[in-house]
Amino acid sequence: MDKFTTLTSSAIPLSIENVDTDQIIPARFLKATSRDGFGENLFRDWRFKKNGGVNEDFVLNNTIYKGSILIAGDNFGCGSSREHAAWAINDYGFKVVVSSFFADIFKGNALNNGVLPIQVSKEYLKELFDQIKSDPNSRIEVDLENQKITILATGTSSGFEINPYKKTCLINGYDDIDFLMSNKAEIEEFENTKI
Repeated sequence: MDKFTTLTSSAIPLSIENVDTDQIIPARFLKATSRDGFGENLFRDWRFKKNGGVNEDFVLNNTIYKGSILIAGDNFGCGSSREHAAWAINDYGFKVVVSSFFADIFKGNALNNGVLPIQVSKEYLKELFDQIKSDPNSRIEVDLENQKITILATGTSSGFEINPYKKTCLINGYDDIDFLMSNKAEIEEFENTKI
């Protein structure tokens, strides 16, 4: 995984609540076991019409919005536990998803796959949506070390919580095995001094 410390980017507003994992990546696209290629089918049934044409009304198809931060409505990632949802979000290019609530399993899957889920208050989420609506080029800064998200145009910030272990993994670009390997010397020393 890539190391994550601070990210500054514009954002894409998906102001839909209760987005479930089947909407994120429909079940018919879950045939592969590699993480690659899922981004092309992210929100497939919203991005494309039944005839295969592009749905110009869907926010990801609106060229005024771009960036590696997805601002999502409340209760993002609900539904099934498919890890492919996090794969699709990461493969599409999102590094951060912001919502006022995440399903627990989605949150864990996102963290395990290098996507930072940031839970903010409903009030701050509305402020993010309003700012992006008024200026689609607005820059958002995510400071993982200090656990803070900031709208740079206004200076308004919100803190966020993250599991300390997952924070360490993201900052260092570790998956769970990389983390264990980074502690190999300490583990061996412990094993050698065991009574």
